[in-house]
Amino acid sequence: MTELAEAQIQRYARHIVLREVGGVGQARLLAAKVLVVGAGGLGSPLLMYLAAAGVGTIGVVDDDVVSLSNLQRQIAHGTADIGRAKVDSARDRAAGLNPDVTLVPYQTRLAPGNVMELLAGYDVIADGSDNFDTRFLINDACYLAKKTLVSAAVLQFDGQLSTYKAHLGAPHPCYRCIFPEPPPEGAVPSCAQGGVLGAMAGIMGTMQATEVLKEILGIGESLSGRLLIHDGLASEVRTIRVRPDPACALCGEAPSIHDLSGHEPG
Repeated sequence: MTELAEAQIQRYARHIVLREVGGVGQARLLAAKVLVVGAGGLGSPLLMYLAAAGVGTIGVVDDDVVSLSNLQRQIAHGTADIGRAKVDSARDRAAGLNPDVTLVPYQTRLAPGNVMELLAGYDVIADGSDNFDTRFLINDACYLAKKTLVSAAVLQFDGQLSTYKAHLGAPHPCYRCIFPEPPPEGAVPSCAQGGVLGAMAGIMGTMQATEVLKEILGIGESLSGRLLIHDGLASEVRTIRVRPDPACALCGEAPSIHDLSGHEPG
């Protein structure tokens, strides 16, 4: 184990006193590499809490720039960042929060041609994207690359969260086991069309960060095999047990997806 410096012992003191974390766990966080897809409503709190926790290397993929309408929920960015690349704004915010952390910006859109290369150097992948094409692409790539995926979604007052590691085999499902294919275009509104309560993005992004940290530390009960659903208006959180689908096109008994050639570039 890499010995923690005195400043790190002070910075992470509230982690170190946790029996489930301790100095060994904190050293594991400092050595971990997490790729975050999206620096928006979900990615912002996710990035901030991973950085605060001392996750040593955080990659962030986003091709967008900060706009005024983002600031109602995307707390990694400020008014002065309008017009800047979100990955640059997030990098500066993380650096100001914790100098132990290296945030690697990728100002690009995730696509079949670059996803495997981007995933390769990371231990855990966290999906905070805002469209179904990207979610399915990340799921398929993580399965093929044998990477653990923590995926969240939020719209209006509702959120969903789960962990996917179908590459380990049963009883772990993949995203396609629950959602076999993207919904028809226009069936589900985007955040721009349907709206989203800013605090709900914060809740789901923070819960996502918790699951990422659990996976790195190997503590608690993984969300793999369970779908967490948060109804913000009713203040209800429930989990649904999900199992691998034998007919899944990706991880089922007779898969039809063996590579990413069937994905259209995003």
